[in-house]
Amino acid sequence: MAKVYFVPLPEGSSVESISRAAGRLFDHVVEAEGIVLEKEIPLKVHCGEAGNRTFIPAGCYDGVIDRLEAQGIASCFIETSVLYGGKRGDRESHTKLAASHGFTRLPFVIADGEHGEDSCDVTIPGKHFKHCHLGKAFADHPQLLVMSHFKGHALAGFGGSIKQLGMGFASKGGKMAMHLGVKPRIRAWKCKKCGMCLARCRAGAITLSPKPSIDREKCLGCGACYSACRNHAVSILTWGGLLNALFKGRFFREKLVEYALAAHTGRRNIYFVFALNITRGCDCEPVPMFKVLKDIGVFVSTDPVAADAAAFDAAVKRGKRFRGGEQLDYAEKIGLGSRKYELVELPCDA
Repeated sequence: MAKVYFVPLPEGSSVESISRAAGRLFDHVVEAEGIVLEKEIPLKVHCGEAGNRTFIPAGCYDGVIDRLEAQGIASCFIETSVLYGGKRGDRESHTKLAASHGFTRLPFVIADGEHGEDSCDVTIPGKHFKHCHLGKAFADHPQLLVMSHFKGHALAGFGGSIKQLGMGFASKGGKMAMHLGVKPRIRAWKCKKCGMCLARCRAGAITLSPKPSIDREKCLGCGACYSACRNHAVSILTWGGLLNALFKGRFFREKLVEYALAAHTGRRNIYFVFALNITRGCDCEPVPMFKVLKDIGVFVSTDPVAADAAAFDAAVKRGKRFRGGEQLDYAEKIGLGSRKYELVELPCDA
């Protein structure tokens, strides 16, 4: 049975109090679990979309960063590009947004390249996927601190460690595979035949002459062509894909869990779940949102499923049951972690 360590926090706790709680939890889990720390450990974060106000502030991670620095451990913030565009759709605008949201203490690394085209493939024994496309830079790190915000999510039902692993580690091609389950096509009337997509395609699936097209049999669905095209000639929109995204939430959640397995396997990660600023929607939504539940606290575990289950169960006890609980069952079924846990509560010093 996995252990989940927890510091309860009163409603409206200061950033400094949250930072202290996270730092204490980091010390405790490392000592209690006998964790050997790497010489470089990135923090996987979500900097919040432009217009969002309820993402976890960067200062909440200072207590953990202080511990890393005291031990001479190098670090950075690390993220991936999003599929839908916006300020987090490419490296340049993403890093500028992160800086404007206060993520300046550490370098801010975009793991899947300038436009989301850099990926590495991880093989898993999944029902939906045998190969998952993750941000290439993650391959350099056998250990990360995965900083997740517990809140609602339109498709996943709720988001925590599993979503931060599955969606947050995926390159654009991986996000495309989870959301739509389609392969891209080229709209010939928009194509300028610049050759950018051709240069990025690892499968040799693209032909530009006489008519630009993608061989669906050869296509891997990695999304590199979609990321590379500056003329918006590569499209991922189909009626089948949209119907899949809108009406097949269960399959989306299973796909998310399988990508989480790909991101977790072979790594000695530590999972933090900040059950604070709990809203109905995701930090990707570019609008202010209202809280639907009072602050709970911070959870940490070496098991991502246990960490999410503890936060999910705490929300239920407070009267809020999010959709998507079946992702925990599926995660346990495929070996990502255990839904059963022992909660070890540390006192709050806020």
